[in-house]
Amino acid sequence: MSGEINTVVIGYGYAGRCFHSYLIKLTPGLRLYGIVSRNPETQEKIRQEQSCRVYKSLEEVLKDESVELVVLATPNSTHAEMAVKAMQAGKHVVTDKVMCLNLKQCDWMIETSHRTKRLLSVFQNRRWDGDFLTLKKLVATGKLGKLRWLEMSWQGFGPMRGWRARADMGGGRYYDLGAHLVDQALLFFSSPVETVYARLHYDWENSDTESSALLVITFAEGSTAVCDLSSLNTISKPRFYACGTQGTFIKYGLDPQEKAMVAGDIDAAREDPCFYGRWKKSTGEEEVIPTLPGRWRSYYENIAEVLRGKAELLVKPEQVRQAIAVLEAGIISARKNKVVKFKKEGYDETT
Repeated sequence: MSGEINTVVIGYGYAGRCFHSYLIKLTPGLRLYGIVSRNPETQEKIRQEQSCRVYKSLEEVLKDESVELVVLATPNSTHAEMAVKAMQAGKHVVTDKVMCLNLKQCDWMIETSHRTKRLLSVFQNRRWDGDFLTLKKLVATGKLGKLRWLEMSWQGFGPMRGWRARADMGGGRYYDLGAHLVDQALLFFSSPVETVYARLHYDWENSDTESSALLVITFAEGSTAVCDLSSLNTISKPRFYACGTQGTFIKYGLDPQEKAMVAGDIDAAREDPCFYGRWKKSTGEEEVIPTLPGRWRSYYENIAEVLRGKAELLVKPEQVRQAIAVLEAGIISARKNKVVKFKKEGYDETT
């Protein structure tokens, strides 16, 4: 592709407005060409806030031959069908996380991408969180030795709202934030997943999604990752707690990019030094580790470069498939109250 790539965002809720539309407008090579909303009030809001076309439906977008890239900022339960329709219509696709709700949908999306030769990627922006990049660097430089135990938490208090409070639409913290934590966990360990165990709790009267979720992933070479997602915490645990054969790293707080982005200037994001992580060596040596700058803009910059034929895709759907397998296995584990074993292509349905 040459010139700016005409990009349409499907949906103008929080994700469509504050994440995708905002980041696309910052990305060289991408043009925010249009936004879709079925709601007349939201359509008028788009006209007031954005300098782009307003579409009433995905079908209207797919008939427009000038549209090249479609971004799905819609409820999780819609991602698979919408992505397949868009690729079959000749559009490239970025879908918000979670990519989809199960392996059957995931394989349908990937097969369609291969058959139509259309790009398919998932907005795993938190691969560019500063705390994640900082821990990756610590592991790569050997300051932790061999990483053996990784705990990741994302917690707050109160039920989710809107469609995210509905299980039939793929709502809940498990899919919403678990999509990030599982994706990050799998990037730290090269060994195959061996087992998954999960517990889900339900405590909110006006929501059928989980109030808390604990997911334990074991790897073939013996390491363990724990993902703790909860809406029952007035005091949060560390965002990262990583133990290796030579040291430990602990880090509180969330990446500051979202707050800065919502305020209108993501490049102004700065982390308060009080949230810097702490590393302690087995010999007793201790050090405060300044957090590396995060950069969510890198995701869409990569998409633009891939579509121009100048880069390799960083978030590949085949890679995200493993995370979908883990998340689906966790749902099965919680329902059956048992450990789910893995095999080469995903979880073992007989366990």
